Amino acid sequence: MAKEIERKFIVNNDGWRTEARSVRAFVQAYVTAQEDRSLRVRLIDDRRATLTIKIGRQISRDEFEYDIPVEDAHDLIGSALGIVLEKTRHEVEHEGFTWEVDVYAGVYQGLVVAEVELEHEDQQPPLPSWIGKEVTGDRRFSNLVMATEDLSGELCHGLSHPA
Repeated sequence: MAKEIERKFIVNNDGWRTEARSVRAFVQAYVTAQEDRSLRVRLIDDRRATLTIKIGRQISRDEFEYDIPVEDAHDLIGSALGIVLEKTRHEVEHEGFTWEVDVYAGVYQGLVVAEVELEHEDQQPPLPSWIGKEVTGDRRFSNLVMATEDLSGELCHGLSHPA
């Protein structure tokens, strides 16, 4: 079991683009969900697929991830709860931390957020200049909530700045 400890932020501008070192296309959906746990299927570049169980809330959660056949992922996505999320993930190195910048497409077109994984909850990574408001713990920015409730009008037009 891995422990996931991360913080999430709105991205204010596209300054991160010149530092991006990798890019992957994700399609992800939730097969089942409860308030403090979820089962997610993710298709990566349409060549690899994972099934992930997350248990917990807020900044720190238990995470179990398993590779599954791509064909199974397509089947599971077809029976997903709510909205299937589409995003492009860019990895950006900044002062010893890897930031994952997610540029959403589909229903959440225009939303851009960045996450940084931490070794412990009290860790304070230096924030890049393109980072805006922290939304860690704001349930509206949880991929699970975004998939099961359509918050696109609020998140894409009310709080974020397209990059």
